[in-house]
Amino acid sequence: MNPLNLVIITGVSGSGKSTALKALEDVGFFCIDNLPVRLFEGFLNLCREQENLQKIAIVVDVREMTSLGGLGDIIDGLPDKNVRVALLFLDSKNDALLRRFSITRRRHPLETGTISTFNAIQKERKLLAEFKERANWTIDTSSMTVHDLKKNVQNAYANRDEKSVFVTLMSFSYGRGLPDESDYVFDCRFLPNPYFVEGMRERTGMDQDVRDYVVKTPEAKLIIEKIVDYILMVLPLHMQEGRPSICVSFGCTGGRHRSVAMAVTIADILKSGGNGVNVVHRDIPRPDQELK
Repeated sequence: MNPLNLVIITGVSGSGKSTALKALEDVGFFCIDNLPVRLFEGFLNLCREQENLQKIAIVVDVREMTSLGGLGDIIDGLPDKNVRVALLFLDSKNDALLRRFSITRRRHPLETGTISTFNAIQKERKLLAEFKERANWTIDTSSMTVHDLKKNVQNAYANRDEKSVFVTLMSFSYGRGLPDESDYVFDCRFLPNPYFVEGMRERTGMDQDVRDYVVKTPEAKLIIEKIVDYILMVLPLHMQEGRPSICVSFGCTGGRHRSVAMAVTIADILKSGGNGVNVVHRDIPRPDQELK
């Protein structure tokens, strides 16, 4: 009998759990929001009786406080019951969470007349600390749009080969800070800078001649080779950990030329080897949308 593929989504309120669940529903997962922990075993038994139910996603969070403490034991026992389980934890910085609650005018589940939104968030973090620690994958959604999160989740779990890890390559500007979702960061500021070349300043590393200017030097070629070797070396280690996706970031001063050229070039190399790859240019202007 083929194993059930179960993704358990948890995390702090306001971090985008509903968005992640809908993203999985859109790619064929049977999804349930806020299933009581005590119903897990019975629900999975029912799923086994349905041949077409192979991919399941469940949100569990502090709304199910009374039995949340038993979730860890259930997760530990699932592999013995022919269930392949992944725990996805969504997180976000306090200021982003407070802004989202203010915009949507919704109350935090733990907020009462005597507990403020901020204190409710802090209390929730303590209740969920165990699950963040044991998660296969943690996503910080502080600076993500709805579309960013949806794409990340679907790339990681939709029709995924269980023997592969999806790679996101991100360019960014150091002036706007490191991307929160980065697993690995490479500084590209030592490379030739098209900003000082007439005709290239207003363009980006996605333009072929700008890209060539950055990556065609012997030094750049060597660095690219070493970075690709490193990524290919660590991917099997993340597989062993059960991690479905990693983010490798490339930074430069403005986030438009050198970092973009490196991300695009390395993406092409990894794609040619059959690896699942997504490229994100964080600081090339785009519409800004809030998570809901």
